[in-house]
Amino acid sequence: MESVLRGLASNIALAIELVSVLCVAAGGVLTIVRMVRIVASGAATDPKAHRTVFVSFASWIILALEFALGADIIRTAIAPTWNDIGQLAAIAGIRTVLNYFLERDVEAARREGDLT
Repeated sequence: MESVLRGLASNIALAIELVSVLCVAAGGVLTIVRMVRIVASGAATDPKAHRTVFVSFASWIILALEFALGADIIRTAIAPTWNDIGQLAAIAGIRTVLNYFLERDVEAARREGDLT
């Protein structure tokens, strides 16, 4: 039964990791399109335009980090070893710190530029 649950959890975690990758990819494509539009419109030196692009891409990355952390938790949920727990703690800590500082930068950019 445990092996069935491990297989199910592994497949679910893999699907969630795919969503994480798709979030980064979608954010990257949208960011490139926005940057091309900014350059084409002649607003390449406008700081507000740069902040808007940063906030948009950072939001996609924050979402991807959340999905990646969720996948790691699911993968470790079925009968973890102490080694698995330690690795999860390290990964969760790193991703949480990245997420915290990225969210802080996004909020600061939104306040400075009055972005939504």
